[in-house]
Order: sequence, then C-alpha cells, then structure tokens
Amino acid sequence: MKRLAKPRVVFATPECTPWAKTGGLGDVSAGLPEALSALDLDLRVLLPGYPSVRAAAKGARRVANLRAEFGLPAATLLRARLPSGVAALILDCPSLYARKGGPYLDVDGKDYADNALRFGLLSRVAARLASNDSPLGWRADLLHCNDWHTALAPAYLAHGLPAPAPSLVTVHNLAFQGIFDLGVADALGLPPDSLKPDGVEFWGRLSFLKAGLFYADRIATVSPTYAREIRSKAFGCGLEGLLDARADRLVGILNGIDTRVWDPGTDVALRRNYGADSLDDKAANRVTLQAEMGLAADEGALVVGMITRLTDQKGIDLVLDALPALLERPLQLIVLGAGESRFEQALRDAAANAPDRVAVVVGFDEVLAHQIEAGVDAFLMPSRFEPCGLNQMYSQRYGTPPIVRATGGLADSVVDHATGGDEATGFAFADATSAALVEAVDRALAVFADRDAWRAICRNGMARDFSWGASAGAYREVYRAMLAAR
Repeated sequence: MKRLAKPRVVFATPECTPWAKTGGLGDVSAGLPEALSALDLDLRVLLPGYPSVRAAAKGARRVANLRAEFGLPAATLLRARLPSGVAALILDCPSLYARKGGPYLDVDGKDYADNALRFGLLSRVAARLASNDSPLGWRADLLHCNDWHTALAPAYLAHGLPAPAPSLVTVHNLAFQGIFDLGVADALGLPPDSLKPDGVEFWGRLSFLKAGLFYADRIATVSPTYAREIRSKAFGCGLEGLLDARADRLVGILNGIDTRVWDPGTDVALRRNYGADSLDDKAANRVTLQAEMGLAADEGALVVGMITRLTDQKGIDLVLDALPALLERPLQLIVLGAGESRFEQALRDAAANAPDRVAVVVGFDEVLAHQIEAGVDAFLMPSRFEPCGLNQMYSQRYGTPPIVRATGGLADSVVDHATGGDEATGFAFADATSAALVEAVDRALAVFADRDAWRAICRNGMARDFSWGASAGAYREVYRAMLAAR
C-alpha cells in the first residue's frame, strides 16, 4: 500500500526562541513546532528576518524572490534550520525588519508606525504559502497562525488566493489585537467587501486579530478555561460576541514547557541539583538564594517568589495592597520583573523598608529566574487574567507549589489544596482581591508548617507532565479534523 505523504503545515509566528523572543509566544513557537514535527508532519516555521534572526540563521539560503504587491514591498524567502532541527522560512525584507529596536517596538519603546505593513507582509506570505500561489515548489495543506501579527492571513485566503488551505489561529492574548486605521487597507490589498463588520472592520478600524477570528476555519486558545472566559464580556475585549458565535470552532489547548531547559535535576544555574526523591537538596538552593538576595537566614519563613511583568494584569497591585498583612506573617518575598514605573518604585520602596524580608530585582535575568524557581518555597501568580502562564508549570516541575488566582491556564494547571485532596499541587483563590490573596497564603502557610504534607504537594507537582507532547497531540487532532473537513 502506498504511504500517504506527511501533512504539510506552515506555522506562522512573529517570534521564535532563541532567534527572537519578547515573551511566552517565542517559547511556544519553538517548543510546539518541534513536538509537532515528531508527529509525522512536514512543518515549517515562518518568521520575519529581524537582525537577530538573520544573525542566528547560519547557512540560510534563498529559496524564493517575492514580488511587490499592493503597497507591500518585494522581499526574499530564506530557508534555514532552527536549533531544534525544525525547518524555518525567514521572510527577509530589510526595509521592514532591519531595525535597531525589538520585533514590535522601536528603541524608544513605541510601536513602529508601519507595523500594519510589517505584519501584513508576514500574513500575506503565510497565506500564499498555503495556496496555489506559493512561491515555493512546496505548499502547505494547513496554515497555523499565531496572534494578531499573522491573523490577517485567513482573510487573504478568503479573498482571491487560489485553492486556499484551511487555517487555524491560536490566540495567546486577546488583549493585543493589531488595530489600525482602515485607510491602510489599500496598501494591504484588502478588497472593499472585507472592510465591514462581517470581515476585518472593528468599530471603524481594521483589526488583524478580528480578521483571523472571523475568517479562520478553527480558533484555538492556550488553555481550556481561557477559551471559555473570552466568550464573556469580562474577558472578551469587545470580541466576545464573535467568539461566542463561533464557539463550535473554538478549542482551548494548554501550552507546554521545555522540560529539558526546565529540569531541576540537570539545571546548571542551580547551586545544587535535585529531584522528587532528594528535596533536601532543594533546601541548599533556598539558603543560597536568601543570602544572595540579602534576606534573613530564617528557616521557618515561607519564601515566596514572583517572576512577572509589573502590570495590572499580573495583579501586582494586589500584592502591594496585601504586603503589610503578609509581612505580619512568617514570610519573605522575592520579586524579579519589570513594567510600569509606579509598580517598580513601589516594590523598591517595599524592599527598602524591609530589606531582610523583601528583595526586588527590576529587570530580567534568565539565570536568576531559574534560581528563584528552585530556591523559593512557593511561587505567587495573582493574575487578573492569564491565557496560559508558564511559571506555574516551571514551579511545579521544581517542587515549588504555586499560589495562583484561578483564571485561564492557572486554573487548568494547578490543583488546589482545598479541593484536590491527595492530588493537590498548589493553592488557588477566586476573587481578584488582596484579601483573597492573603487567605490563600494563609492556607499555604498552614500546610508549610507540616513538613510531610508540604513535600507531598511538592512531589505531586513534580510528577505532572507539562512537556509539549500532550499539547502537540491535541493540535494534531485539530489538524486532522480540519483536513478531513476540507
């Protein structure tokens, strides 16, 4: 019997670790394609040729010249291999991507004025690769888009490209929608009949993400709970009506993590490696971290860590409001993060007022992030909303029970001690209030006082499988359904 060809997939993304990363999307765009490629798929990652990408993509070779279209410039398509071995297609267009700033913001932290064109071109090329207008001898059977930066591609597939493949859009954070003036539609080559509510128009403007949600064959989010939440007014960011109308096409798939990078048994950043059967060695990392952070060498204190963006979304104001009450308890707090200046200053002030109890590092340090995950007793994530979250998974893998607000991926990945019984992996609270946060910490402190009970929770978390295999398997089933429907 003749063996069927592998399904061909274009995975379009604005960033991919380690070549370009601003957040969790970069990690997803590295880990998920690698796991999917192991499931008998011919998958290629498409991303822009930022300077960091061009520098890292050793041996990249040109495979296609791309014509100028509409108001979009000509470009070149390069082929290379990611460090994982997954094939990468690099969209090389120096006029759009060779910038001194980051992928989305200039050196002053402002959006590039031409972001509509920068990611319109990325979307256009992604769509062409998933149609009979592919500039390569290869064309995709399915297009997987990620966030607003590639979400215009399903609109292009719906308007004029020959033999369009089915498309899937994964929403990593609905709050970022890629909204621009409708006047840019001509330069993007969008036809007039797409510039309406049943199309790309959103309250008199053009929304890349809305386009994807309207035109894509399937929509995914990065956790099952978030998929339900975004159909409500509280979480829908104005798109809840559309998402509710397309609920039969919407699925939530929890992200995974790179369990090779995040492994307390082999992590070179740690003072001492450890596992579920050697939690005494975790204590050595705690002692080292307390000393390096200038905290008191208090064996009885619950050392709580945070690694986060300092924004309202992440609940930093709840932590600051709760801090006076928390410091009445046997607790120390370590925070690593950056964000809004008001939160940065408030945390610095808290550390100055209680230097033996509170330590704050403004910025980001990858090595320190690993040391915090291993060295603290518990990890705090009081997010107002959290599409998926990764640190709560890192924490469980490192035997560090998370204390989380029960929202999005936090609700899906942490088993609360109050309801989870012998399977508990952490502590969850429902209300976005400082009082609810303190109550959850008090529950953690009560269990922490019982060494055996605490270690049971630690080991439960370390036994969880948060690798990319489960996520990839779920996406593979969605792909199969999409291809079967076509």
